[in-house]
Amino acid sequence: MNHPSELKYTTSHEWIKEENGIVTVGITDFAQDSLGDIVFVNLPEEGDDVEVGESFADVESVKAVSDIFSPVTGKVAEVNEELADAPEKINEDPYAAWLIKVSDVTAYEELLSAEEYEKACEEE
Repeated sequence: MNHPSELKYTTSHEWIKEENGIVTVGITDFAQDSLGDIVFVNLPEEGDDVEVGESFADVESVKAVSDIFSPVTGKVAEVNEELADAPEKINEDPYAAWLIKVSDVTAYEELLSAEEYEKACEEE
């Protein structure tokens, strides 16, 4: 499994990258691999609020529909519209196929380093 060291991770299998006050959120390689072929992504709207631990999206695969939980509290600044027509991009490269970008971040979930996340995955 690929878990880039420059990213932070959640135990619910989301990754985040923070740059200039904007937090980019996606799902991990472990998550996309567990889900199988992703066929649909339901994302929030720009301007929507997201809260730590609350579902902000869902991903439908050939196996199941899975909620995606927000690792931060803030406002959706941008949505990856490309995924509406090509949800399989998440399977191809889960770290390039981000879901949302969040601004005005006021709270973070407890985040894991790549090494800590890999250990958590091994224990699942």
